[in-house]
Amino acid sequence: MKLDLPDIYLVRPDVRQDLSNGQPVVALESAVITHGLPRPANLELALSMEAIVRGQGAIPATIAFIDGKIVIGASESELRRLAEENNPIKINPRNIGIALNSGACGGTTVAATLMVARAAGIKVFATGGIGGVHRGNVFDISADLPALSSNPLVVVCAGAKAILDIPATLENLETRGVPVLGFQTNEFPGFYSPGSGFKVDYRIESALEAFKIASAHWRAGCRSAVLVCNPIPAEYGVDQQKIDDAIAQAVESANRKGISGAALSPFLLEELGKITAGKSLQANLALLKNNALLAAQIAGFFAKPGQISF
Repeated sequence: MKLDLPDIYLVRPDVRQDLSNGQPVVALESAVITHGLPRPANLELALSMEAIVRGQGAIPATIAFIDGKIVIGASESELRRLAEENNPIKINPRNIGIALNSGACGGTTVAATLMVARAAGIKVFATGGIGGVHRGNVFDISADLPALSSNPLVVVCAGAKAILDIPATLENLETRGVPVLGFQTNEFPGFYSPGSGFKVDYRIESALEAFKIASAHWRAGCRSAVLVCNPIPAEYGVDQQKIDDAIAQAVESANRKGISGAALSPFLLEELGKITAGKSLQANLALLKNNALLAAQIAGFFAKPGQISF
């Protein structure tokens, strides 16, 4: 596949070569570096995820905005810069043009990463948790959901972020035609815990099965992402009731302080870390690494003869 992208894109040479040769590439988001994790855990996690992907024979392509350019395959120095940037922008589909025009540096959300990865022809994307419908406000819907409905990638995640309304998010995914697969589970993961009590559309047992279902989905003419939900390893999980109680405390604190809108999710995640004495952070790191591993395994099948291209 020949890459023909506008000059606003900067593609790392090994990523470009592997994409051109049909080799396995895994997209990674960067908002988790700039906005999702504290220092220095953010940089350590980014480097670990890339190493895990390489260990499975695939090339990691962390997507980010650097000096007003869309970078596909951020270098180690660029990852370090993102991790240490004082005022990075959180890049979503709404502000991409603004960020490019202003020469900004920032981390891409799931939605923005999906758009860029699709433009580059990447088939597999690993993240932590997708955005969704917020608790208590069914009109507050993440841009991740419409992006999942229109960008045909396999997205490996540990479910939706725990602070969200899970049943409403699942209903929204159904409406948008996004299949929700459970990797070796019948339950939609609870992000910090292996299960949420809600069912996935279909259980799969292997990376090969994820590849086959995604291929069939796209061959039939569907153009949505295929969501592969990979539960956090049990040894790193946090009891669901404890997490629910911690989220309730964090939401109450946000309400008292009048925090809402774009500032709400970062505040709630920071509060969760405090309430759980760091357990939520350790769980987050574990599930991100676990997702990178599975995504790289799935990507390997797209590198074989007969892969889907459009």
